[in-house]
Amino acid sequence: MEKQTVQSLQDKSNVDALFLVKEKNVSVGKNGRPFMGLQLGDATGTIDARLWDRVDELAREFEIGDILRVKGLVQIFQHRKQLIVHRLERVEASTVDMADFIPATARNAEDMMAELTQLVRSMKNDYLRQLVTDTLEDPEIRPMVLRAPAAKSIHHAWMGGLLEHILSICKIMDFMGTHYSFLNRDLLLFGAIFHDIGKVWELSYDNGISYTDRGRLIGHMQIACELIDKKSSRILGFSEELRDICKHIILSHHGKLEYGSPKRPKFLEAMVVAMVDDFDSKVATVKTLMDNERGSGEKWSRYSELFDRYFLLDDMNEKY
Repeated sequence: MEKQTVQSLQDKSNVDALFLVKEKNVSVGKNGRPFMGLQLGDATGTIDARLWDRVDELAREFEIGDILRVKGLVQIFQHRKQLIVHRLERVEASTVDMADFIPATARNAEDMMAELTQLVRSMKNDYLRQLVTDTLEDPEIRPMVLRAPAAKSIHHAWMGGLLEHILSICKIMDFMGTHYSFLNRDLLLFGAIFHDIGKVWELSYDNGISYTDRGRLIGHMQIACELIDKKSSRILGFSEELRDICKHIILSHHGKLEYGSPKRPKFLEAMVVAMVDDFDSKVATVKTLMDNERGSGEKWSRYSELFDRYFLLDDMNEKY
């Protein structure tokens, strides 16, 4: 029997396959009966699932991040595929290859790192260039940057997504530094590379993508600031003022206090880093949403609560 993946599932497909639990919620239906809502996934995509029987009992047998063997039937509900679960059982993660369950970048990570290295070598400020180089060449950090996702679920939430996000922003910053010649290009590149570097410690991706204890307690911004202290202290002549400038870019890159930044951007380069990070994240998020929705055959996406709108699913590159 051919291996079933999320991407291969069709209406009325009988399913007997392994999936990663990405979301899990127990609710009560209109009939007063409990049901379990799940989001199941593998490296090819995700599918909504519903379980109607033995809900309380089975809810105690697995958690988000577990691998399940699922038997059920695919149906169409509100124009979208939905998996009705008849049976499920937890599978030990040690018996499967987790690469089958976590999406990965379509790009070669080493190629992306080579591109990034070329941009770093073009930085003119010796101190910033050394700080970034020492970080990316660190034998502990480099392998993590090659593999890490950029987020748990919102944007670039796949293996290699962090490096893809960093390189994308660096290319934009390379243009911005030339177009707006009054900006400090080196600070823009530094911000592009360091703003999310703490994600390599904030997120775990051994069993799906989840937060580490350090990520929950400290967060990627503080982790990045500690990294700046550690690396810059070994660079002779690296000034306290430049160290504070670097930290401010990190601490303000979410742009607003209500978005999780302890500081709002207080100089132009910090503002640009925050804006371009937001821009690149949103482009990636909408593209992922639209790519997933196009398989439905519908002209419009389902309603996006994040963006408070529906999206037209036409591919403008192909259509025009």
